[in-house]
Amino acid sequence: MSQATDSNRLAVLLAEHSELEKQLADPSIHADAALARRVGRRYAELSPIAACNAELDTVKEDLAAAEELAGDDPEFAAEATALRERIPQLEEKLAELLLPRDPDDSRDVIIEIKAGEGGAESALFAADLLRMYLRYAEKHGWVAEIMDSQESEMGGVKDVSVAVKTKGNPEGGHGVWSRMKFEGGVHRVQRVPVTESQGRIHTSAAGVLVMPEAEEVDVEINMHELRIDVYRSSGPGGQSVNTTDSAVRITHIPTGVVASCQNEKSQLQNKEAAMRILRARLLAAKQEEAEAAAGAARKSQVRTVDRSERVRTYNFPQNRVTDHRIGYTSHNLDQVMQGDMDGVLDALATAERAARLEGSDEGLSRS
Repeated sequence: MSQATDSNRLAVLLAEHSELEKQLADPSIHADAALARRVGRRYAELSPIAACNAELDTVKEDLAAAEELAGDDPEFAAEATALRERIPQLEEKLAELLLPRDPDDSRDVIIEIKAGEGGAESALFAADLLRMYLRYAEKHGWVAEIMDSQESEMGGVKDVSVAVKTKGNPEGGHGVWSRMKFEGGVHRVQRVPVTESQGRIHTSAAGVLVMPEAEEVDVEINMHELRIDVYRSSGPGGQSVNTTDSAVRITHIPTGVVASCQNEKSQLQNKEAAMRILRARLLAAKQEEAEAAAGAARKSQVRTVDRSERVRTYNFPQNRVTDHRIGYTSHNLDQVMQGDMDGVLDALATAERAARLEGSDEGLSRS
């Protein structure tokens, strides 16, 4: 990106930041909670750019003043030297902030985890991944809500959908998606299953799909194009766990996309949760279609649970976790499974940032 392009982009973003600040100061905006949330998130996303630019302007002004006084006072000469060294650091920081970023970084997410190959062990591993994500969310002060789940008989999960969101507007626009987007794909586990009597190490897999949560304005849904079915919720083994038809399945007829929810006791609550899942799935499909039309290099997240299409391997005997996309390996699997995921996620974020600095369109979030 050229210096002129940087300057033009900076001017546009600073003007937008100023306009958003005016909107937030207007009490009437808070009558529309969804609009206020979107404006607040964008303002929080642009605030680091505005703050860095303001600091850079201040340092340049201070430098000019210090240079003017340096001839009469040696202390100002030393101050001028320090300020002169500070300018390129701030310019580099501002240039990085101006890099095109993932437009979904400030969004909340819906995570889906599905058991795959490996039978009961795969379902148990899917439950382990669920706990890992819930603990990670807790460590970051996020709010996690299990929207729908199908448990297995041994305490595992066959399929689970979890909504994870920030409290308020994420600082600098770094929402849940900015971290959790790297989790999409097939996760492979190597360990001795609890069902193994001979002590042999087995390999199984679970699939993870991460979608930015969509708001109503993101996806237009015609209610006449939905088929809504209600049924009795069931537990492990298929046995009925509810005496009323409170479970809801919604089918978007034009696309065939289906979302269901049975966790809540109220049919209305299940319908609302299923609509959130449906909206996120439709947004994800819409984004992938747009990327394909634009010739983007990104690959879609793996939706099959094939052990050969893995993004990460969890080797319990060696206490090792390996992310195959960037060649990252650490020997703290026990801590990772307790939600200490920042090591691997920081490495993935660094790799994505390096790709953006090189001008690559191919990110890691949907690889």
